[in-house]
Amino acid sequence: MSSKKQAQVFHFDLYGKREEKYEFLNQQPIESIPWKELEVKEPNYFFVFKDFDVYQGYEKGFEITSLFIVYGMGITTGNDSKLISYDKKELAQLYGNDKQIKEIQYRFFDKRFIYYDLKKVERARESLMNHMIDKSNYGLLSLRGVRNNLTSKFGITNIMIDKSVISTLDNGYIFPLYTYSASNIQANIYQSIGRTVNLNKEIVQQIVEVLGSHFTSEKEPIPSTFAPIDILDYIYAVLHSPTYREKYKEFLKIDFPRVPYPKDADTFWQLVKLGGELRQIHLLESPVVSRFITKYPVEGNNFITKPRFEPSHTEPNNPPPTSHISNPTSHISNPTSHQLGSVWINDQQYFDGVPLLAWDFYIGGYQPAQKWLKDRKSRVLNFEDILHYQKIIVALTETARIMGEIDWVSIE
Repeated sequence: MSSKKQAQVFHFDLYGKREEKYEFLNQQPIESIPWKELEVKEPNYFFVFKDFDVYQGYEKGFEITSLFIVYGMGITTGNDSKLISYDKKELAQLYGNDKQIKEIQYRFFDKRFIYYDLKKVERARESLMNHMIDKSNYGLLSLRGVRNNLTSKFGITNIMIDKSVISTLDNGYIFPLYTYSASNIQANIYQSIGRTVNLNKEIVQQIVEVLGSHFTSEKEPIPSTFAPIDILDYIYAVLHSPTYREKYKEFLKIDFPRVPYPKDADTFWQLVKLGGELRQIHLLESPVVSRFITKYPVEGNNFITKPRFEPSHTEPNNPPPTSHISNPTSHISNPTSHQLGSVWINDQQYFDGVPLLAWDFYIGGYQPAQKWLKDRKSRVLNFEDILHYQKIIVALTETARIMGEIDWVSIE
């Protein structure tokens, strides 16, 4: 049986506006273009350049789709305007059944309410979401492939999610830390009463061998033990490492991430600490987010017209230590990102002392400091909304700081 010869694939990058590209192609004979022959390899057969030497190190890590046993896409209502609301009372008045009104992570830093009627919600994904609804649980969030240059495609939740939680262009997936059973089960190393660790035992065992510690189904105050939450926090720190994202950016764009196994116990626990801080900050559970760095100094109607950022003429006394952080879109490493400014919600009212870094910061496909306000255009902010927005600004600023600390840890 004869084998067919693979076709040769050549590649050339040309950046610029469409008219400039047409002009280039009109003037250049195709033979004169400095093509680069690509190494075409299975299973993906990439049609752009990939550093396969780097990939050999990348593929030594574990896939999150192999670590988490149960996972899936967020829900699709098919009718957000009717089924999702900022106000629980609004849904109760519309449908009259409080028991079916649940909290949903609609966007990052943006929890709303959903009328979770399986007959009305287009894709309720109830078998998956039942592990997150009215449960004590965490879920890692990730996009799969992305249609743009994102490597910042990860998040965390403790409730059910909308499929566009991280990006409107790409579907968001949730990886629950635990799964819940309807009946009580006898506890063992992977189970506690009512819930089971949603992690692959073989991968966990490899981590056990590296750490030389015992694995427990729940966090215990016992030395030489670690629990599922520690693995989650370790992963969350790695996924927020600027070096990791830059090194593996081409592979992070095309599929769910691979995460390197801990290289030793000391590195593992350093990353667990930092990942845990990030988790709590992103869920707005950390007391840090209530230490506001902004002010809302002017009284008024709190009506949002067209949010905008206006830089101030003074620099912060203590700019965040982010000189070695890069962000795929907002360029956090740029010194101008340390500048403070005001975020105006209308012609009279504004949040003062907002770092440009926070205003520009991306998580997934969104800039949360901008999107949260834009989604509320033509609405009135209440007292809780004003506090919530100031927490978001702290959370984004702290995220940049912690990402810088993670980058000082040698992950591999």
